[in-house]
Amino acid sequence: MSKKILIIEDDQSIAVLERDYLQIAGFQVEIASDGMDGLEKVRSKTFHLILLDLMLPKIDGFELCKMIRKETNIPILMVTAKSDDIDKVRGLGLGADDYIVKPFSPNELVARVKSHLAMYDRLMQTNESNSDIYIKDLHINTLSRQVFMKDKEVEFTNKEFELLTFLALHPNQVFSKEQIFERIWGLDSMGDNATVTVHIKRIRKKIEKDSANPQYIQTVWGTGYRFQG
Repeated sequence: MSKKILIIEDDQSIAVLERDYLQIAGFQVEIASDGMDGLEKVRSKTFHLILLDLMLPKIDGFELCKMIRKETNIPILMVTAKSDDIDKVRGLGLGADDYIVKPFSPNELVARVKSHLAMYDRLMQTNESNSDIYIKDLHINTLSRQVFMKDKEVEFTNKEFELLTFLALHPNQVFSKEQIFERIWGLDSMGDNATVTVHIKRIRKKIEKDSANPQYIQTVWGTGYRFQG
């Protein structure tokens, strides 16, 4: 069965263009023209990925992203005309998995969608026998997708969880931002290292006693990051 995509976009010409290219690629697609309509569709139907424009009537994309993330863990790909880093950081912090800036090529859109669907499927197919990771005060359960610090649960977004788990499963190995982006987001040539930096900072705030002097995820200057096992 083909995957089902929800496009939440108030510009009808852009929404139709996105729909047409995704349908050509074999996806089922529905369109919501405003934030309220998008939220109602999310609550009443099953989708595998959401393309979410930020500048929406009734409920803006930022608020809608936060609301959707409370109800489902499916990938959310922000679509925005803004190139401001602050918008990217805000959207990622609210639970979006990635962003794509208008104007973009149809091929890039389809590639991003396929990549995030594939990564989500792999994340959901976690091997139950390797479900628990214990390092110092950190406990990661990959099956239930929960993270605990000193037995207290800490909330993580999809990509934060996947990034933390990836590093924790490869202790004491150094990974460049490019390697991390390719592994977690599944793309290389389209990579934006700022995305990795934002996620590392957010993870540190959640698991480190002092994020300026991290004990778990350490920066290897000029190279990348290393998880201290």
